[in-house]
Amino acid sequence: MLDSHDDTMRRLHDDLLDGYDEELEMEIEDRDLDEIGGTLDADALARRKAARRDYFRELFRLQAELVKLQDWVVATGHKVVVVFEGRDAAGKGGVIKRITQRLNPRVCRVVALPAPNDRERTQWYFQRYVQHLPAAGEIVLFDRSWYNRAGVEKVMGFCTDEQVEEFFRTVPEFEKMLVRSGIQLIKYWFSISDEEQELRFLGRIHDPLKQWKLSPMDLESRRRWELYTKAKEAMLERTHIPESPWWVVPADDKKKARLNCIHHLLSQMPFHEIERPAIVLPERVRHDGYRRHQVPGEIYVPQVY
Repeated sequence: MLDSHDDTMRRLHDDLLDGYDEELEMEIEDRDLDEIGGTLDADALARRKAARRDYFRELFRLQAELVKLQDWVVATGHKVVVVFEGRDAAGKGGVIKRITQRLNPRVCRVVALPAPNDRERTQWYFQRYVQHLPAAGEIVLFDRSWYNRAGVEKVMGFCTDEQVEEFFRTVPEFEKMLVRSGIQLIKYWFSISDEEQELRFLGRIHDPLKQWKLSPMDLESRRRWELYTKAKEAMLERTHIPESPWWVVPADDKKKARLNCIHHLLSQMPFHEIERPAIVLPERVRHDGYRRHQVPGEIYVPQVY
């Protein structure tokens, strides 16, 4: 049982701070700000720390709005698909993580499909994506999508020129059908510079916690930068339609890209706060004959910390 009101508030406060620590841990990248303090003057270090505080303050505010959006989607039965595309290391995963961080995974889920297997290669190209589309009251975030055909598959030679051309003929009609069926489709392209991608790849190479993010395909994409650029330009030109236009997110600054993308996503739907009934925690029912059985000590996780 909780001992007192003060103790309850203290524990609630500690739990809230623990939740915020998750964001702080994710934001620790190459070096802690205190460690680089010796290389910066006091004013520069103060500006960096202030910018960090401002970022988190705005991120938490936007995430609170995302919770309201989620409630509105559920209450209205709205169906939303958000496509995230861009070069490797452009920051797609980072913004998806911040969007979903405080949302119900039963309402907002992420789809990140692996390479198609032998059976899927024989299917209608869009078939394996269709099964992941939302029902009423759901949001689906595609971490890469059917646009693989216009990007990585084309550049890496995983499909023929005829297949790419058929994709360009089909995808506008496919997306129009989705929109007519009641699905709101929002498409983001995360744009980074050549220099920024190189820096992020180097960071992944030298950080053991990030090396899993670096695949042979990522390394090959550096060599084929110009081919990816041409593929992107063709894709944007041929699939930017009124029913589902592309939105380009400048992403050299990862934090600004996250905030700008979330802010824009919120602006795409006329959501409002859904009133919730007041919640009252019921008293626990106690019975005189109830006795809690002792748990064998050997099955407890060792208390190392």
